[in-house]
Amino acid sequence: MTDQAWDQEDLERNPHAAEDKPSRVRRMFEAIAPAYDLNNRLHSFWRDQAWRKKAVRLASVGPHDDVLDVACGTGDLTEALAKAGPKSIVGLDYTPGMLDIAKEKLRKRHGDLDISYVQGDATRLECDDESKDVITIAFGIRNVGEPDRAFAEFFRVLRPKGRLVVLEFSEPSFAPARWGSRLWTHHIMPRTATWISGDSSGAYRYLPRSVDTFLDAQSLADAMTKAGFSDVQTKSLDFGICALHLGVKT
Repeated sequence: MTDQAWDQEDLERNPHAAEDKPSRVRRMFEAIAPAYDLNNRLHSFWRDQAWRKKAVRLASVGPHDDVLDVACGTGDLTEALAKAGPKSIVGLDYTPGMLDIAKEKLRKRHGDLDISYVQGDATRLECDDESKDVITIAFGIRNVGEPDRAFAEFFRVLRPKGRLVVLEFSEPSFAPARWGSRLWTHHIMPRTATWISGDSSGAYRYLPRSVDTFLDAQSLADAMTKAGFSDVQTKSLDFGICALHLGVKT
C-alpha cells in the first residue's frame, strides 16, 4: 500500500471535501513527522517560533489555568505554553508519530516541564464539560475533518471566561507580500520541503492547496462567533501570512 495521501487529482479538487480527509491527514503527518520541525524552521525562516510565542501571550495563561493544546504536533506550542506556568497542560494530537516526537523532545530537552501528551480527535474531545480555561490550536483547524464541530467541542470544554486561541495561515492583502508568499508556498517550498523530508505523501503540495481552499481570516473569526464565542479578535501577522484569533466563552 502506497503512503501517498494526496495525489495531483485530489489537490485539483477541494481537499477539505474528501470524505476520508482525517485518515489522509494522519497518513500525511506520519510521513513527515521526522523532518517536521526542521521544515517548519527553514520554510518560515524561523518565524514559526515567534508566531507561537505571540499565541502564548494572547492566551494570557495564568497559574490557575488548565490548558489544552489541540493538534499539538511535535509539541512546540505545548512547550511554550507550559513555560508560561499553567496549573496543568495537555497536548492532544490525532497522529501517533507526531506525539512520539513531542514526547521524545520533552524527555531530552525539557524534562522539567509537566506536560501530558494524549492521542485524540479535535471533534470528539474526551474532556469534561467546562474543564479547561485555555484551548489553543496552531495550524491545525485547517486539517480537521469538521472545523465547526471542533469549535463546538472547544466551546463545550471551556469554562466561562475561557479563551480559545487559533493560529492559522491566511493570505496577505498587501499585493507584493501576497505575490511573494504564493511564489514561496506554491512553487519553492513544496519542492525543497519534500526533498528534505523524503516525503511521498504529498504533504507539501497539500499545504498550499489546503490554505487556498480553507476559510479566510474573517470567515474563520465568523465560525468562532457562530460556535458561541464572544469578542472574537483577529490579529494579522507578518503582512497577513498568518493570523491569530482570540475568542472568549461568556
